[in-house]
Amino acid sequence: MRAVVTRVTSASVTVAGETVGAIGPGLLVLLGVHRDDTEQQADRIADRICGLRIFEDAAGKMNINPADAGAGLLIVSQFTLYADCRSRRPGFTAAAGPELARELYERVIAGCRDRGFTVAAGEFGADMAVASVNDGPVTILLDTAELPA
Repeated sequence: MRAVVTRVTSASVTVAGETVGAIGPGLLVLLGVHRDDTEQQADRIADRICGLRIFEDAAGKMNINPADAGAGLLIVSQFTLYADCRSRRPGFTAAAGPELARELYERVIAGCRDRGFTVAAGEFGADMAVASVNDGPVTILLDTAELPA
């Protein structure tokens, strides 16, 4: 599972001109699910997202986690994070199919909510317009293949 986590002052996602999810200060998370991912990877990445200390403390150091910063989360499904770009036309065979991807995407959202976060979300499988005002900018790449077990 992969996530692109961006610290934002605000972010929103619209579908067909209607806002379906929005946050103020917090984290915009673009989430990709691999075809071999399991519930364990979903739980690990939710835990890592919720525990990332990427908000600044009084000394200006990234030392505050999202909960202590009062951050909201906007989580958007993004199968293109598993693009194979060896040719000029990306292939997406490594991305999970819709059924598994939806299940694990929703598990990550639920895992973040279970940790006390207000979570807004995109609409799975929809053509979405995502807007964000990056803060910092701070953008972190997470991949469960590289996280400790």
